[in-house]
Amino acid sequence: MPVIQHNPPTVFPPYRCYSHATEIRGDARLLVISGLNGYQPDGVAMPESFEEQGELIWTHMGEILRSAGMDYGDLVSLRTYLARPEYDEANVRLRVKYLGDHRPAGTVVCCQLLDPRWKLEVEAMAAR
Repeated sequence: MPVIQHNPPTVFPPYRCYSHATEIRGDARLLVISGLNGYQPDGVAMPESFEEQGELIWTHMGEILRSAGMDYGDLVSLRTYLARPEYDEANVRLRVKYLGDHRPAGTVVCCQLLDPRWKLEVEAMAAR
């Protein structure tokens, strides 16, 4: 299943760990991952820091991907919701850590999240 990134030179350069669009051709399985938060496995406890919440989210995402026979390289789209704009650089560091050179399509939105303890929420799509 070819996955093709579209970053035309006539559009502004893509951000780090980002593609303007990702095309999936042929027969594929599509996995849609709901918004993940930085909860501990008990579903109640949550670390205070952005970095710790982000690490848990990416770890949970990895577990979900593996349950579908996929990994981070199968991600085709990410949507990240940040509680504050100053979390952006830490968010990019997490994406670089877990994605390396992989460039799924992505959007980052700053907004008030449902629970005031949440520093970020991430939803994703993967295909294989």
